[in-house]
Formats: sequence, C-alpha cells, structure tokens
Amino acid sequence: MPEQGKTITAVPPDRNPLTVNLPPAPAFGQRSIAEVLTSAAASLGVEGFVNTLGLPRASRVCVVVADGLGRSLLKQKSAHTPFLRSVMQAGQGEVPVWLDSTFPSTTAAALASFGTGLVPGQHGLVGFDVLDPDQDKVVNMLGNWDAGVDPLAWQPFPTVLERAAAWVDVTTVSLPQFGNSPMTRAALRGGRFISATTAHARTAAAAEAMAANSPSLMYFYVNELDKAGHRYGCQSEQWEHQLEELDATVRRLNASLPAGTVVLLTADHGMLDVPEQQRIDFAEDPALIDGVRHTAGEPRMVHLYLEDATDAAGRERLLDAWRARFGERVWAFTREEALAGGLFGPLRPAVGPRIGDVMIAARDTLALYDTRRVRPTAMEVVGQHGSLTKAEREVPLLCFRAEGRKTGRG
Repeated sequence: MPEQGKTITAVPPDRNPLTVNLPPAPAFGQRSIAEVLTSAAASLGVEGFVNTLGLPRASRVCVVVADGLGRSLLKQKSAHTPFLRSVMQAGQGEVPVWLDSTFPSTTAAALASFGTGLVPGQHGLVGFDVLDPDQDKVVNMLGNWDAGVDPLAWQPFPTVLERAAAWVDVTTVSLPQFGNSPMTRAALRGGRFISATTAHARTAAAAEAMAANSPSLMYFYVNELDKAGHRYGCQSEQWEHQLEELDATVRRLNASLPAGTVVLLTADHGMLDVPEQQRIDFAEDPALIDGVRHTAGEPRMVHLYLEDATDAAGRERLLDAWRARFGERVWAFTREEALAGGLFGPLRPAVGPRIGDVMIAARDTLALYDTRRVRPTAMEVVGQHGSLTKAEREVPLLCFRAEGRKTGRG
C-alpha cells in the first residue's frame, strides 16, 4: 500500500512571502469535508475511525451531500429553505455549522476526500482534470476518465465505505450513471448502490434501505443544484427552485427515515457567478502560456505544467506575466508554495507530478480558459468554483435526528 504522510516542500513557509499571502489551508484533520464520513462511521461505533466532528452517537446515519451548496449561498437564500432554516435555528450542540472544502474546491477533489477521509495530496484527485505524468497527457477526474487511467491505481487507498461495510450496513443512494463510474470506483466504492432518477424515488429508496438494517451508514447524493448553478448561475430562479427541491428532499427524509436516524447535510463546495465578460481565454496572450506544455484544472484554479520544470527563470517569467496581467485579481503561485502552505495537505510522492508547476487561482469573479483544449461551450458556464474564496470553500454541516417513522429494528 502507498505510504501516507510524506510532505514534499521546497520553500519553507516562514521564508516565502507568497505562501504567507495565500489564504489559510483547509482545516484538514479538524473541520473539513474529509472528516464527515469518518466521523459518521465513528459515531456508529466502527473501529478505526475518530469522531473528529463530535457527531451524536447513533445506530443509523444518513449523510446527504448537496453538490454546490456553499455556506454563504445557504445563508443568503434561507427564505427558500424553511425546513433547513428550522434545523439551523434549532441548533446542533457541539457539531460545527460549517466546514472547509478541499483545495481545489471542486467535486472530484472534495468527494474523494469525503469518500476516503484523506487530503488531496494523498488520494491524488487534485483537480477537475490534471496531468497524468505516465502518459504525459491531461486526464479528467470526474465524468470522462481516460481509458489509460486505472481508478484503483490512481487512488489506491480503501474508502470509508469499504472499511465501514465490515461493521455496519453501508448504502449509497444516487443517480444510475454514478453506480460504477470511475470516480465512484476510485473514491466512493463500498457497500450497496441503490439508484433512482428522481428525488422522490431516492428518498423512498433511502427510507426502505434504512428501515431494513441497523446499524447502518448511508451516503445520499444530490447533484441538481450544481447542474443548475453551472448552467444558469447560483443567483438564478432555476437555482433557487433546485434549492427548494433540496429542502423538500431533506424534509421528506426527516419524515420517512427511521425515527432517531442522524441526518447530516453537507456539500462538496460552494459557487459564485462569473459574468460573461469576465470569462477570459488566456491562451490568446502568448506571455501567459510561454514555456507551458500542458494546462489543466478548472477555470478558477488553473494548473500550468512547464516544458522544463527545472527552468527557474522561465517559471518566474511566467508568474510575473500572470501578475502583470491580472494583478490582485488572482493568486499566482508555484507547486512548492502550495505545498508549503498546506493547500493539498501532506503529499504522497506519486501525486506531486499531477499538480501544476505554476497555479493560478481566481480571487474575484473571474474564470480563465484555454480554448485550445476546451470546447467553446465551456465558456457558457455561469456558476463556477475551484478557488480559495469563502464562497467556494466554505460548506454547511447541518445535523439533526429524523422524526421519521417508528421501526421495530435497532
């Protein structure tokens, strides 16, 4: 099994002003998305896990992940969520009300940390798409995996669901297309997979599965918010409608899961809208791609891989060009500075080459594209995420016990 915990840093943070100027690293090991499923397993009594988040002891736990539900958006749009608002107003004891997503604040990285309990520097899904150094090509980490990438080799550690399945009943309730997807096999494998296309069908399936077994752990995935946000924006009526649907889904879970089930609601990342005029094709500026062999990442967190990673002068030239063009609208930094700042957590050596030599993270409402390698329709995306801003990195954690229906089991 690969060795965990080796950190590769070349620039001491106390001597690196850029690292100091970067936002704090996600609160890995304390209050991040990586602690949710591990804490849930521990609250069920599964050995080998620590209840870092202080979740209440339970015989059943249902963890709802609402893709794209940022903490700030939930607060801002609370008029659309009467049930969730009542949960927030009721309070939840010692359980945190918000968590950090991963860096980058994107689904592949965050769900992999959720599913494995590991930081991105360990599980290796360090962006939406990243460099596969073995093939010298950019590969996707979400819905379009490359045939040359084995999910089990790319992310070789056992998942939380796999480990918990030896102790409790483990179920995933999600959409059919995710049942055997490479992303699921890499980071969310384990237990039974129950698929349903509609929110009503998913809640019914969840209630039936939970009633049949105790103790039990369930992962319940909702992706409609994220889809609406990308297409229409998170300030759109369509996004608000999906938020209302999410509120209704959680309310149905409260009523239909076995009474006393601990329900957790969290998210993989937040989101903000980027105006069309701020979606920029950086490949049109030769200085921004000078010496760059590959580009990858997301529009708000770009990985740049150099032709010659040992060319320090070329790397500084590239950084200077980005800072000259965008100033304080971006954070421009190196892989070493990111690692020194703890953004990826401790690094497994095999993961290092997957991370860009230079990284560009958006600080304001900006999205950056390389139209030499992405479809023109990519620039039509309104809602965006991936960077280090609070809107993208802070996600909620709501905790309550389902009123539910009585069951004679457990």
